[in-house]
Amino acid sequence: MSVLVVIPARYASTRYPGKPLVDLRGATGAARSLIRRSWDAAMEVSGVDRVVIATDDDRIADAARGFGAEVVMTATTCRNGTERCAEALGKLGGDHDIIVNLQGDAPLTPAWFIEELVAGLRAHPDALVATPVLRADGRTLNGLLADRRAGRVGGTTAVFGTDHNALYFSKEVIPFTGQIYSDGDQTPVFHHVGVYAYRPQALTAYPHWAEGTLETLEGLEQLRFLERGIPMLCVEVAAQGRQFWELNNPEDVPRIEAMLCDMGFA
Repeated sequence: MSVLVVIPARYASTRYPGKPLVDLRGATGAARSLIRRSWDAAMEVSGVDRVVIATDDDRIADAARGFGAEVVMTATTCRNGTERCAEALGKLGGDHDIIVNLQGDAPLTPAWFIEELVAGLRAHPDALVATPVLRADGRTLNGLLADRRAGRVGGTTAVFGTDHNALYFSKEVIPFTGQIYSDGDQTPVFHHVGVYAYRPQALTAYPHWAEGTLETLEGLEQLRFLERGIPMLCVEVAAQGRQFWELNNPEDVPRIEAMLCDMGFA
């Protein structure tokens, strides 16, 4: 089965304009842009046939071509990364069985998250869309709660049923738990990892659907599938000692840089 990875990236982010070109410094002090680190993460994934960056901005395109990435130019009217992936697929053509959306703000995504996501979709032939979820330890949960107390929109959480199909995704921390957790404790909260794997028919249909109420309120593109009654398979992945966080706000830069240093990334 042919696997295409698309990294959607736009310059005009509402919360953090120019985010893909923000430099992140690792253990050696060397600076690499967010989009470069996201590309590096994609290139570590095995079993992938093609990796492209999909953008609507020449600055991002020039930077990406500068480090050797393949770039697909997409419209400024794409409302989110899924729509941008759909447009990229249409322009690229080809017989791709699975398309992975590795969002350009997730440079800490381990290769096995994507490998296990693709394997999960392959193992469920009736599933049209899948996404990884990571059980939050106390450190992650406390970070999510701290963001909300400070009025910041940080990571997304997910709840799913016994069939592992998603029930809901939210930028609030769900499910509610009144318990206090130490950093190393396991919690009942699942951190949604912003990666998606689609079958072509689901991806190409998506841009033709109107935005739903929940998608608009939460600002979460995956809710369009749920509001249309399209199940989304949640594939639980394990951190294996890796720290994970997405770059959503300027305040996330030092947090991610600290994680890069802790894990020894250049």
